[in-house]
Amino acid sequence: MQHGIPFPDISPILVEIPLGPINLPIRWYALAYIAGIMAGYWILRRTIGRPQLWKGESPALDRKQLDDFLVWLILGVVLGGRLGYVLFYGRGQALEDPLSILRVWEGGMSFHGGLLGVAVAAAVFAYRHGLPLTGLADGLALATPPGLFLGRIANFINAELWGKPTDLPWGVIFPGSAAQNCPGVAGACARHPSQIYEAGLEGLVLGVLILWLAYARGWLKRPGAIVGIFIAGYGASRFAVEFFRQADSQFVTAGNPMGHVAFAGPVGVTMGQLLSLPMIAFGLLALYLAFRPRP
Repeated sequence: MQHGIPFPDISPILVEIPLGPINLPIRWYALAYIAGIMAGYWILRRTIGRPQLWKGESPALDRKQLDDFLVWLILGVVLGGRLGYVLFYGRGQALEDPLSILRVWEGGMSFHGGLLGVAVAAAVFAYRHGLPLTGLADGLALATPPGLFLGRIANFINAELWGKPTDLPWGVIFPGSAAQNCPGVAGACARHPSQIYEAGLEGLVLGVLILWLAYARGWLKRPGAIVGIFIAGYGASRFAVEFFRQADSQFVTAGNPMGHVAFAGPVGVTMGQLLSLPMIAFGLLALYLAFRPRP
């Protein structure tokens, strides 16, 4: 029998608000998105208020422009995240049912898709307002880790995106038949709490690192450096955690129990790893361009 930590008795729904004949559920996952955006907004607003941190003591945008960009940011996160999930993880669902992209209430969000959505929104907004795109990207990188941290904690509360079976003492016994379907395991099946791993690496460690680099080491004076270390750091963190995270069920077959989408055998890579490799390369390129010797 496998031992592990029982999953805490916590509901994905914080509270239900009665609205006549129906109840409106307030979910931790939705609150995580809202709180993450607000925390990022606060960090970026405070950073804009310290022009000495920026190159030429000129922030990438002012506070009014930040307020205007907030709507663009929310649309980029939600639409990009949903579109990315359907395209990257939907296994052709977008072609068979294009309207599935719009059904956000069915769940399913992709960070990589959300990142692309925010990148497009930032590029268009910067062009329309004549803002430096690299400076805006640096500011957004500073603001992102709180949302990543809270989002992964919400994934844990939802008992989703759990890890592979483990006999380590901190393994968690997640509820549900899917989580307990562990071939070769008798009794309760404990799994890696991979959501907590990601919250710690992508949200806490990476967030503290880039804040320290921006505030103590002056990296905002080198446009592109902060966003470079963020993208490379996220890609590396996600790539590492994927070794402990259970692959999405749509990729797992009898002949492919690890859910690899590229290469074959034990050296294959998951979809999360495949999408993270370009991030690592792009982040390293951004760092090189930010620190390369200039004539």
